[in-house]
Amino acid sequence: MPALPDHYATLGLASRCTANDIREAYRLLAKLHHPDRHGGSAEAVARTQELNAAYETLGDPDRRREYDEARAAARPHGGGRGVRSAPAITQEVHLRLEEFFRGTSLEVTVHDPGNPAGAETYALDVPPGTAPGTRFRLRREAALGGGILVVRVRARPDFRFKVRGSDLKADLRITAQRAKQGGIEWVASATGGKQRVEIPAGIARGETLRLDGEGLPKPRGGRGDLLVRVMYRPEVTIRRR
Repeated sequence: MPALPDHYATLGLASRCTANDIREAYRLLAKLHHPDRHGGSAEAVARTQELNAAYETLGDPDRRREYDEARAAARPHGGGRGVRSAPAITQEVHLRLEEFFRGTSLEVTVHDPGNPAGAETYALDVPPGTAPGTRFRLRREAALGGGILVVRVRARPDFRFKVRGSDLKADLRITAQRAKQGGIEWVASATGGKQRVEIPAGIARGETLRLDGEGLPKPRGGRGDLLVRVMYRPEVTIRRR
């Protein structure tokens, strides 16, 4: 009897995952490995076929139940000493702000003392529009017993902004005269270049202006906001007697 394919490992999920986990993992991986993104390579086609088969089985409650029952029946009982799956490893990588918008490709190296083969290196494609905090699940094919590598992407520290989820915070220093009269100023943009800021007349020192949709990508689409804190020093006049 042929061995059952590990559909959970194909999607990078644990067997206790939710239906939503299955949908989200399939959506992300199908986009990441679509043959059109890889020149129609045979490897991408095969990977897509694996993903489709996994989703067709796990995405249907009845098929998933039958599959789980078949897995349980095929699992060795008693005192068998089969090779256990390697535990999942979580690793963080830091991206420049621009890379969340345009996407990037990088290599992730894992140093697992439990793997006698030594360091493992995996390719990770981060698609455009990825939100900070997004987790990618990669199969650890090089590790003894398989396992999963969970890679979480975070924002690299940036002197222009403070990152709070998908929102960005920046300070804008203006003259007291500008604060009194109002007008147009410019701050750095997360996508490069400058972002226009309208200063209302009479703005108070320390007041924050919210620029909707000018932050980083959000997990479910759209962008966060850019919060601009206005800073200025009152003008001091000195008169000599």
